[in-house]
Amino acid sequence: MLCAEDVHVVREGRPLLQEVSLTVRAGEHWALLGANGAGKSTLLSLLGALVHPTRGTVEVLGRRLGRVDVRELRAYVGHVDPRHPLTEPLRVRDVVLTGLTNSVAPLPRWRATPAQEARADRLIDTLGLADRRAARWPTLSQGQRGRTLIARALMPEPRLLLLDEPATGLDLPGRERLIDALDTLREEHPGLATVLVTHHLEELPTGTTHALLLREGRALAQGPAAEVLTGDRVGACFDLPLTLQRHGGRWSVRIERRA
Repeated sequence: MLCAEDVHVVREGRPLLQEVSLTVRAGEHWALLGANGAGKSTLLSLLGALVHPTRGTVEVLGRRLGRVDVRELRAYVGHVDPRHPLTEPLRVRDVVLTGLTNSVAPLPRWRATPAQEARADRLIDTLGLADRRAARWPTLSQGQRGRTLIARALMPEPRLLLLDEPATGLDLPGRERLIDALDTLREEHPGLATVLVTHHLEELPTGTTHALLLREGRALAQGPAAEVLTGDRVGACFDLPLTLQRHGGRWSVRIERRA
């Protein structure tokens, strides 16, 4: 699905990523973790074909950036950004359908087919929004907007789903509904690969299979989640003495008091 090798990204003389490599296979669900400014969103933009590396190679779905029309490639990648710039009071179903046109608002004279509308309704149901199908965007909670955007990203049936801090701004119930929806999504689409950016381990769904820890633009550790997400490694990533625990597939973190 994804293969980044020895990637560097430099902007205005400042290195944002250095020597980062990552391979994501079908059915894997990766977490990218690190403090603010660690390079998580920059790496996600590379994986979503939104930017190109300064050095190194990135292949998305077998196609190398720099040798492919990225507009065509993006049709196969669902990118969820909670800062979606929608200002019109669209209904939930209409927002979801814009995933087919890759536009913020419905295109003039474009109409969805009955089959496309049925798929939008199925995704809305899967994401737990059946009772909000006709609700307008300004009336939605932050959590409902996040789940709407995930349904939107899935409309073109992408093979890869990228989530950039999808729990940003959510209260506890909203976060838990989002995480539950992501786990349901993975059960219903076993071939889908996902990459989720966060700096809170509590936001990781139970279906997380792999993790990459970033610190100051470099990969600190990566691999199976159970091996990477340890107190020592995550503590080194955030420069804090941490204790990690896992219950029912979910992680919790506690800061150890220094002697």
